[in-house]
Amino acid sequence: MSTSSSIGISTVKPCCRIWIRYRSSSIFGVSPLKSSSPSLNNLSKSQFKHAFRRGCAKPRVSGHRCPVEPGRRAFCISDSSWGQSRVGSCRVNGRRGLLVIPRVASDFRNHSTSVEAHVNQKSFEIIYIQGGLNAKPLVIERIETDHGIAKEEDRDRIEADSSTVNIDSLKGLQEKTAEREVSEIEKEAWKLLRSAVVNYCGNPVGTVAANDLADKQALNYDQVFIRDFVPSALAFLLNGEGEIVKNFLLHTLQLQSWEKTVDCYSPGQGLMPASFKVRTAPLEGSDGAFEEVLDPDFGESAIGRVAPVDSGLWWIILLRAYGKITGDYSLQERVEVQTGIRLILNLCLTDGFDMFPTLLVTDGSCMIDRRMGIHGHPLEIQALFYSALRCSREMLIVNDGTKKLVAAINNRLSALSFHIREYYWVDMKKINEIYRYNTEEYSTEAVNKFNIYPDQIPSWLVDWIPETGGYLIGNLQPAHMDFRFFTLGNLWAIISSLGTQKQNQGILDLIEAKWDDLVAHMPLKICYPALESEEWRIITGSDPKNTPWSYHNGGSWPTLLWQFTLACIKMGKPGLAKRAVDLAEKRLSADDWPEYYDTRSGRFIGKQSRLFQTWTIASFLTSKMLLEKPELASMLFWEEDYELLEICVCSLGKSGRKKCSRRTARSQSPA
Repeated sequence: MSTSSSIGISTVKPCCRIWIRYRSSSIFGVSPLKSSSPSLNNLSKSQFKHAFRRGCAKPRVSGHRCPVEPGRRAFCISDSSWGQSRVGSCRVNGRRGLLVIPRVASDFRNHSTSVEAHVNQKSFEIIYIQGGLNAKPLVIERIETDHGIAKEEDRDRIEADSSTVNIDSLKGLQEKTAEREVSEIEKEAWKLLRSAVVNYCGNPVGTVAANDLADKQALNYDQVFIRDFVPSALAFLLNGEGEIVKNFLLHTLQLQSWEKTVDCYSPGQGLMPASFKVRTAPLEGSDGAFEEVLDPDFGESAIGRVAPVDSGLWWIILLRAYGKITGDYSLQERVEVQTGIRLILNLCLTDGFDMFPTLLVTDGSCMIDRRMGIHGHPLEIQALFYSALRCSREMLIVNDGTKKLVAAINNRLSALSFHIREYYWVDMKKINEIYRYNTEEYSTEAVNKFNIYPDQIPSWLVDWIPETGGYLIGNLQPAHMDFRFFTLGNLWAIISSLGTQKQNQGILDLIEAKWDDLVAHMPLKICYPALESEEWRIITGSDPKNTPWSYHNGGSWPTLLWQFTLACIKMGKPGLAKRAVDLAEKRLSADDWPEYYDTRSGRFIGKQSRLFQTWTIASFLTSKMLLEKPELASMLFWEEDYELLEICVCSLGKSGRKKCSRRTARSQSPA
């Protein structure tokens, strides 16, 4: 038999069989099973092949099995658990198989691949699903060539592990990296990072949270966390290695929530898992065969059973970084990736009871994943949310199906930046204003809009706040301001330009002025100050892991190093970042790369700290590479968007606002 290799409907003997179930909704554009378009229903087999490749329909592949026959390369086949989005598996008989993810769209901009939306009168768009699992499977087969092996160009078309990154771009990065002699500590770090890589069906898909071989109780540190993998991904990308990042983005997208349940309750559609694990299980009815299974955790196994709000935000941020660094923008243009972005945004932008543009979340929904009194509107989530919105606006393909969503993004960006800049910022001047607040003000003209009582100003802050500089507070709710300094949120406010230029500079000025408190012997404090005594008992619930100056309660986390480096480079202070990196370099290797450090000055390794923590290792490597080639950092941060500043909510009506942060920002813009 002599024929070309392709994806299509065929009756010839397959080398790879892919079973794909479609829902009967419009979520993937049009259904190939029952379309409202007569022209599509009447497509011939060859015409359907062409239409399928160009994005008329998008398969959702969730479970995979990889049969392996002697002398034949293994490919994965989806199983019947299409609608669960719970597990992906690949069967192996003596060796691992290769996962196949059909690439269903290559020409996005000329063919509509939009998700059909139903518009809320007050909001953007709603993606919904009809028909449940009442769909018949479509069999798509891959034709053998004469030698039983697909042609190289067709293999690239369908394999998830085939790289479509900009090779010239990666070569340039590799050449730049090779210019500098790598230190022994960096060589050790690279060796450890590569040893933490997790493979699924023979392909790298992420890195475990920690890889301490002496640790007898791994808990969930042997899983791949979305937030933890980000510094690892950046280290690989900056080193010219894009395959693992691409695989990670695609596999986590497949695990995106559709029908996840916790005690018979399903969270919002589009939720990304906190982590996943590759499990190996014997295959029933086979002698010696086994299968690899991707098992995600959406919070049903987490401490406190809290769903991760930040996972989807980190996923979007990493997707943009992949395109920027590799030059491969085709990944973010794929139908399933565009759909994944929109599902995350719909989950975040859904109308609710909240009056604020900030996201309302519970304790434990982000990096601080235990009870620490951050429920409400924590700064970390708002800064990541703002960053993800800016990323999405860059990556979304604008068409009839997305224009309302893009408009909703712009409106939310405008409202969110105003809210954070106006109400979260504190410096000496602002604290003096709060100190003289009147309370119980009822009108749109109120100065004390959130009814903050002056007695809430903590005694430590009075003596701690410097004369110059300031920061964004940790949380804001009615009658409550959390004055603690949360490092991650403040750093991302700088990186994403959530704060004004003056505020961003003020944050770094404060860190420099309070270096002994926020950095000391190990960068950087996750928050300052720690909760102590009765306050610790009430707010944390007497958490034995979050004791004062440990773990999330004032512990020092080296993983914050790469974000600090990025913020310093953006603000023209690379020397400040180098000072922190040099400080960490003296201790991290000698201390076996711990997860966090304890005590007020960060002198002790954390009492429950995992050693050989992967994001500690990756953050060090990423920081070193960013400092060596600071021009690469510009791909990872955002400058002020002055067009966005023109969308001012203050002009929409009589709001009683006496000043506008947009006008302030415009006045700070360079001439």
